[in-house]
Formats: sequence, C-alpha cells, structure tokens
Amino acid sequence: MIYSFRNSGFRDPETGVYNQTYFMEVFNREWHRHMREHQSLALLYLCPHIHETVKQPHLLEFFTKQVQEALLRATDMIARLDHNHFALGLFNIDEEGTEVVLERIEQHIHAFNQDFGKNHKLKIDYKLAACICLPTQEQRIETLFTNVSKLSLELEKNLQQSQALIRLQ
Repeated sequence: MIYSFRNSGFRDPETGVYNQTYFMEVFNREWHRHMREHQSLALLYLCPHIHETVKQPHLLEFFTKQVQEALLRATDMIARLDHNHFALGLFNIDEEGTEVVLERIEQHIHAFNQDFGKNHKLKIDYKLAACICLPTQEQRIETLFTNVSKLSLELEKNLQQSQALIRLQ
C-alpha cells in the first residue's frame, strides 16, 4: 500500500482499512441515527489467525482487501482494532442480510486461502462473531460491543465453529 498523508488520520497504515478511532466515531454516529430511524445494524469481529513465523509483508493487506470485497455496500465498513482483530459495521441490515454477508465473507476468505495458499503454502484460519440489534433508548452501545467480544472469545475456544451470529434483545 502506498502511504497517503490524505488518509493518514483515519486509515491503518499496514492494511489500509479504517483505524479504531474513526470506526468508533462512525459507529457511534450510526447507532444514534439507527435509533432515530428504527433501523437495525450489526457489529462483527473478525479475528484472522496468522502465525508470527509467517513472513509475508503484505499478507494482512491482501487478506483485508478480500474481506472488503465481500462488503458490497458502500455504507458497510471494516476497521482494524488491534494486531489480531478487525471490526465490521453493517448498517441498515436485518438478520437475513447479515447472514448473507457472513457467507460472502466466508467465501472470500476461502478463495483467498485457495489462491494465496497455492503459492505460499499457508492457510489463514479465522473466527467471525456477529451481533445484530435494533438500537433503542434502553440499550447501550457498549452492550453491543461487549456481546460481540464475548461471542468472539467463545468462538476462540470452539475449534469446530468459525462464525456465529446472535441478536441483542
């Protein structure tokens, strides 16, 4: 990725996706808009497992580009939270739509593993936790993040399951 001063304030320099600060600002703004307009939204945590011994300098950038291609709507966004976690915001979406996006992400990661694995003999495993909700005055945005984080931790312990979706009531 070519570094751009124009994007430096809200982009992660290694992957090119949004940084955590920008994501939180947008997600908070969208939370309040969705509350006013009675629309649901979803928060996803994506945790790719790339072993430290893999010396592929642009691997994470290529991986996130594949995930971004699975997000077909311009309003959906992906951000890097830390070294191993990404957050995805899906706005004005229902449970069925969220499941479609989860399936598309899974297909893109599978295609990435096939294409990249042929040349580099590696496979990226991942966990994808998703929570959908209809924001209300009674709910707190922190509860959504807490629930997705808990679901993500549960997925980490479950070797058979790579993704899960829950609804915040």
